[in-house]
Amino acid sequence: MPSYFVETYIPRARPDDARAAGRSVRAAARELTRSGEPIRYVRMTFLPGDETCFHVLVADTAETVAEVCRRAGLASPRIVPALE
Repeated sequence: MPSYFVETYIPRARPDDARAAGRSVRAAARELTRSGEPIRYVRMTFLPGDETCFHVLVADTAETVAEVCRRAGLASPRIVPALE
């Protein structure tokens, strides 16, 4: 399955928001997998100096990743294919 990078904005003063977003995305991925759409959450990386949070997911399609982001409540995520 392909990997996808999800990029979101998180203010540098709110690193706990990055961790919470990671938990939300992971939970949404589990929920979607249980409903029959396999997706795996790999990791989260927060760059406070850039105020950017990255999530790496493995899924069949970008649409599946977008659905996980929607369920997790991520605002305006940028989703791009990634090579590991």
